Amino acid sequence: MSDNFSFPVRVYYEDTDAGGVVFYANYLKFMERARTEWLRQMGIEQDVLTQEQAIVFAVRRIKVDYLKPARFNEQLDVTVQVKKCNNASLDFYQEVRRAGLKSGEVLCKADVQIACVDVVRFVPRRIPENIIMELKNRGV
Repeated sequence: MSDNFSFPVRVYYEDTDAGGVVFYANYLKFMERARTEWLRQMGIEQDVLTQEQAIVFAVRRIKVDYLKPARFNEQLDVTVQVKKCNNASLDFYQEVRRAGLKSGEVLCKADVQIACVDVVRFVPRRIPENIIMELKNRGV
């Protein structure tokens, strides 16, 4: 596995439900943002991949465990860790952790499989070689 990448997220009022905690689907949004920033810190912009190589990365499968609630105005850290790199997919392990006073407390965790997909035909496509090489350089 590669080293963890961490992305900070603040919980806004709009992220919470009637019970005052983060609505379950918003954890998926937080994870998506973290994966996007993980790519960006490697110099990979998803809109450029779409325009220049006609590919997108799409969630194929996700298994999520919700452990503890996050609340309005809390600061969270969302981690990204590559577990496996295949020809046309990436397997990630992600956590949403509480930052600050209870730093490190895991609130949500997920195994996520992302597929590299052709934007025209929506069929799997090989991950570009430059991305594969970058991942290998990072120990994946």
